Amino acid sequence: MRGAIVETLDMSRPFTAARARNAGVARLLSECDAVGEPAPEFIQFIDGDCIMDPDWIATARAFMIDRPVAAVACGRLRERFPEASIYNRMCNREWDTPVGLAKACGGIAMMRLSAFEAAGGFDPRLIAGEEPELCLRMRTVGWEIHRIDAEMALHDADMHHFGQWWTRMRRAGYAWAEGAAIHGATPERYNVSGLMRAVVWGIALPTFVLAMAALIHPAFLALGLAWPLQVVRLARRGGWGRDAWETAIFFTLGKFAEAQGVLRYVFARLLRRPATIIEYRASKKAGDGLEVARK
Repeated sequence: MRGAIVETLDMSRPFTAARARNAGVARLLSECDAVGEPAPEFIQFIDGDCIMDPDWIATARAFMIDRPVAAVACGRLRERFPEASIYNRMCNREWDTPVGLAKACGGIAMMRLSAFEAAGGFDPRLIAGEEPELCLRMRTVGWEIHRIDAEMALHDADMHHFGQWWTRMRRAGYAWAEGAAIHGATPERYNVSGLMRAVVWGIALPTFVLAMAALIHPAFLALGLAWPLQVVRLARRGGWGRDAWETAIFFTLGKFAEAQGVLRYVFARLLRRPATIIEYRASKKAGDGLEVARK
């Protein structure tokens, strides 16, 4: 990328995307100060596996200018190769969030620098879920998060194997647990519902079924029908099509992977081990891109 400035991190400290993004913003501001330029009003974050839509910066900037209370604007993120695998297809559907006021954004979004700084930036401790956590802190003090009806970027999930998807879901479970531990007691009960779904479907229910079958009678294994029934219920809610069945099956199966992520967080806390990133692609570094919208 022409004009890109690379900020080298001290890798003797634990790496997180949140820490990298904070460092990128700090470097940007120091460069502006060094040449006597004012700090930008808005910052566009982008991951290294994305290609920005050429009209997005102008569209998002105009939206933010018209709405001074907006801290974040994000748009339609699409997969570059949605038909390359079932996992890419699911990501493409995952990115299609409702237009309007939102609770959170993903890693690709335009942010108002004053809101970002007032919130203290990303929490560098978080190994996942850093954007929703930042958005929560922004919303708590009155800022708004918007998903606007505009093309934003192309993303390349590059997921072709079940193991990659499973690792991604484990990371989601870790994020549920970590976020709930930090903000679960707030009025919003941040991440508590996601955490409870992972614990109930991925830990509590299977433990109960196996324990009852072993201690009382094998007939209790019939309770295992709860999972296929959940798949049918979700597929029905989605309209019975291919997308609905894929989503239902993997959403239900993913609770076991999320449960592993929850347990990883719990054991790390109990053993006081430092958090390390959970990445489904060894070559991917979240938060390694940064663009600036200037006047």
